[in-house]
Amino acid sequence: MLYFLGIDVGGTKTHAMIADESGQACGFGLSGPGNHEGVGYDGLSAAMQAATQTALQRAGITAKQITGAGFGLGGFDWQSELPPTLEAIKPLGLSAPLGVVNDSMIGLLAGAREGWGAAVVAGTGCNCWGRNRQHKLGHCTGMGGWMGEGAGAGELVSEAVRRVSRAWSMRGPATRLTEEFCKLVGTKDSEQLLEWITLEQVYLDSEAAPIIFRLAEEGDAVAADLIHWAGEALADLTIGVIHQIGIENEQFEVVEVGSLFNGGPMLVDPMVAAIQKAAPGARPVKLEVPPVLGGVLLGMEQIGLATPALREKLIQSTLDRLA
Repeated sequence: MLYFLGIDVGGTKTHAMIADESGQACGFGLSGPGNHEGVGYDGLSAAMQAATQTALQRAGITAKQITGAGFGLGGFDWQSELPPTLEAIKPLGLSAPLGVVNDSMIGLLAGAREGWGAAVVAGTGCNCWGRNRQHKLGHCTGMGGWMGEGAGAGELVSEAVRRVSRAWSMRGPATRLTEEFCKLVGTKDSEQLLEWITLEQVYLDSEAAPIIFRLAEEGDAVAADLIHWAGEALADLTIGVIHQIGIENEQFEVVEVGSLFNGGPMLVDPMVAAIQKAAPGARPVKLEVPPVLGGVLLGMEQIGLATPALREKLIQSTLDRLA
């Protein structure tokens, strides 16, 4: 029997999954944050070891029985990061061929039936990666607002603070975001709110994003415009990747990965409309399975085993195990 390992490393948690050659999920493991930008390469290695050992124990096999492995790593954005990443993987004791990609890519493999297209990620942060039929890669930097890339929840909240500032200085329309943000951090009014923010006494982060979605649903025009802005910003990332890999005239899937997409049509509709202007054959698909499943498929790709039919079996067995 052949066994395959998938690992999904993020800023808050690390998942490991093992499946066999028939697409049967055999074992899962979970550990803490592993993104090297937050915990360093030693932290990355420790997180992967902990999750993998649990998955191996539950599958009843050893690392030497792994035939192929796929690693989707948050923070892995450039090939210059590959050598220290491989050093972090080495303590897992694998002798199998392995693939190492950004975690956006395993979202694409898990969500796209044919294993190519684009995956746009919108969680705490945002990113977009894609590949064409020939496996040519395209991607953004993953560095958010610094590189003009929006919008994950963090970028959305930052833009919301700008709108509150515009309302306070009478450069923009009033918004209930002002009142809600004051309540959130305990300030008496918008002036104190902005004072505390500029003096770095308080900081509004991605956890404030649900407030924006709620107020948009309740009819706040500024909040609604913010969600529309975020959708078009995510489309901008995706269109760039589509151009990089040259699939503007093809039929393909755009996989939506991350919690921000739980915001529904108010975010997704403007994103899809903008993407389809550049690539009419793009079809949105929300990822409904754990991204780590894409890591297993990447491991299977290392020996030429991954197929759409095998992906379907893997999805079903994974959902059955997690039910």
